[in-house]
Amino acid sequence: MIWLGLLGLFFMGLQAEEPEVAEAVEEDFQAYMSSLDSMINVWHVRPKMESLVLDSINERAEQLIEELPDSVYIARLAAISSPMQFPFNSRVKSYIKLYTQRRRDQVETMLGLSHFYFPVFEEALDAAGLPHELKYLPVIESALNPRALSRAGASGLWQFMYYTGKRYGLEVDSYVDERRDPVQASRAAVAFLSDLYDIYGDWQLVIAAYNCGPGNVNKAIRRSGGKRDFWEIYYRLPRETRGYVPAFIAATYTFTYAREHGLQARPINLPVATDTIMVTQPLHFEQVAAVLQLPLENLRELNPQYRRDLVPAKTKAYPLRLSFEQSSAFAGVEDSIYAHRRLQYFPDNQLAAPVAVTAHPVVAPSGSAAIHYTVKSGDVVGLIAEWFNVRASDLRYWNNINRNIIRVGQKLVVYVPKAQEAHYRSVAQQHGSRQLAASGAAHATAAPEVDGAYIYYTVRSGDNLWTIARQFPGVSNDDIMRWNNISDARKLKPGQRLKIKSDN
Repeated sequence: MIWLGLLGLFFMGLQAEEPEVAEAVEEDFQAYMSSLDSMINVWHVRPKMESLVLDSINERAEQLIEELPDSVYIARLAAISSPMQFPFNSRVKSYIKLYTQRRRDQVETMLGLSHFYFPVFEEALDAAGLPHELKYLPVIESALNPRALSRAGASGLWQFMYYTGKRYGLEVDSYVDERRDPVQASRAAVAFLSDLYDIYGDWQLVIAAYNCGPGNVNKAIRRSGGKRDFWEIYYRLPRETRGYVPAFIAATYTFTYAREHGLQARPINLPVATDTIMVTQPLHFEQVAAVLQLPLENLRELNPQYRRDLVPAKTKAYPLRLSFEQSSAFAGVEDSIYAHRRLQYFPDNQLAAPVAVTAHPVVAPSGSAAIHYTVKSGDVVGLIAEWFNVRASDLRYWNNINRNIIRVGQKLVVYVPKAQEAHYRSVAQQHGSRQLAASGAAHATAAPEVDGAYIYYTVRSGDNLWTIARQFPGVSNDDIMRWNNISDARKLKPGQRLKIKSDN
């Protein structure tokens, strides 16, 4: 009977996808793969590892990769002892294969890192009575890299945005960024997750809200008629969030059954046992490194929250994490460390003036070519993204576009696959010269006008509510009908002006 129930759940989750739906899911999946590649950082991996050993590991791993029947995945997920539910469907399977087959090297690196970071996460989760499986969130958030910085500005293992971090008590200033402190960020993440569970009472919705914010989840619930199941509101969530829960389920599976897939933890440079020294006066990492004869990078790895290699302990004490042996040595020569070249590092006992933090430049996707396009009258972000087969969110990020507002003459950069550079240069030329006007007039749109809380859009020949709504992220057909008192979507007319809320 149990197996019949499991198979029933499997077939419910593995229904055939419409072609355009499958394409959208694949886009979400590819976006996550790119994100994983950018988040994982091999500075943790022991540099002296011989390439011959790595080759041997990779060769053995390739031999162990095999296609498993879906029933095996279903049974294994059901066997995980947790108050959380781990359903199986085609999306979850895609991410399991990503971790266990296509990104084995990255996973083995993260397995090594997990020996250092998971005890920190588990302690914080256990103290709050939350499921220990939530420790896998940083796997999909940051690939267990405390220095990870997203293109949206989220930082650290748990990927806190600035204001969310501040709201949960994390210190973020010119010298300290506790979003990158494994201990402090874990405590803040646990508090945030607890608050989200109080709102939703469902761990899959909690995980989705952790990624995109409760506002977006609430909006998806409203637009689905009040449904409170992640899979029923899936397509009403931001695209970046749709793969988040499947990726979490897959990460939980992969770390639980790593041995069954021949995955082994890679050695890392982080010590097994550490201790914390409370620093009571300003201290530079170079003072510690010189007196204790430590590599400077060793201090940075254990203390990623300090942005300028110094502990700004003037009005309060700050922690400095060291290996157990190093902390004992520090205690024995503490006065000498503070006194070492003190006037050079802290003249008049003052902290050095902070260096201006510059904006992080846009990082071009690997294997891409830059195409430049000049905005013409009638262009909108959604259509330009469609022409070049990129996500509208990426187009906005690459060009610092706010609220989908672009102007005629504005030069945009679009990153496309290197192998298809010639094709997309042709696309840019065609749309730039408007040589497609005769055949593409039905799809052209007027540039939206912005007036207060609304953007005004002029309907063109060939438009319908669906094609208009897809140009404005977060907007649905029903929204447009409600804002414009439209009762019959078929009566849309060219020249009609529609108002779209500019902040959804």
